[in-house]
Amino acid sequence: MASENASDTFDVGGEYTVHRLGFGAMRITGADIIGRPDDEDEAHRVLRRAVELGVDFVDTADSYGPGVSERLIGEALDPDDALVATKAGLLRNSDGDWLPHGDPDYIRNQALCSIDRLGVDSIDLYQFHRPDPDTPFEDSVHAFAELKDDDLVDHVGLSNVSVEQLETARDIVDVATVQNNFNVANREHGDVLAACEDYDIGFIPYFPIGGGDLGETRSDLEAVADAHDATIRQVALAWLLDYSPVTLPIPGTSSVDHLESNVAASHLELTDDDRARLD
Repeated sequence: MASENASDTFDVGGEYTVHRLGFGAMRITGADIIGRPDDEDEAHRVLRRAVELGVDFVDTADSYGPGVSERLIGEALDPDDALVATKAGLLRNSDGDWLPHGDPDYIRNQALCSIDRLGVDSIDLYQFHRPDPDTPFEDSVHAFAELKDDDLVDHVGLSNVSVEQLETARDIVDVATVQNNFNVANREHGDVLAACEDYDIGFIPYFPIGGGDLGETRSDLEAVADAHDATIRQVALAWLLDYSPVTLPIPGTSSVDHLESNVAASHLELTDDDRARLD
């Protein structure tokens, strides 16, 4: 599935042209993605530096903080700086657990909260964070569709879904993106990525470097990294960009240095031998 001449941009929803390497804003919050970061000024600097480096796609969620990541983005960036994708559908409890909650009334209320924190009139891309086993999937998706009809949301995305759920959602609303776990070491959702290619839907692979756990691929990544004078993190990101023209990796960090290193991965070109070794 490697794409030798893939564009470095993608048209989200056929409308917003963004550079395919984005920024995931989960890590700019406090420890365990709860509360404020120790240094909010540094979080602002990371966000602004991302934009300076050409990043124009930022991914967040109302559950990151909760609310903290969205607020920091609203403070640091102007609405025209980047396409901001946020999510609803997960609650956090006092233990930091992630609890699915797809109640339509809750989703509509959270959209208003996210709009306020981001300081925008409408959400560029609003994603259903995770299907809720206690709420019919169609009911949750209809809530997102209604928000779009009401001009509170420009485009709708899904996260953590199967091909069947993607097809169900597409019968209700235009789906601009799907965000599932996918990286060089974990290709479980390759069927969802293939469906996104068929429909020209952006595929946002979260955990793009597997949270640092790259399993049996690590030695191959190290060999390719050595050949390019790069880091294995950069190679893992370059592999995602190379693998399909619809992938939109969103590596996250709270460090400007790590951010700059991640963005440099977009300029790393893999060879046929590299692809064969990593595939």
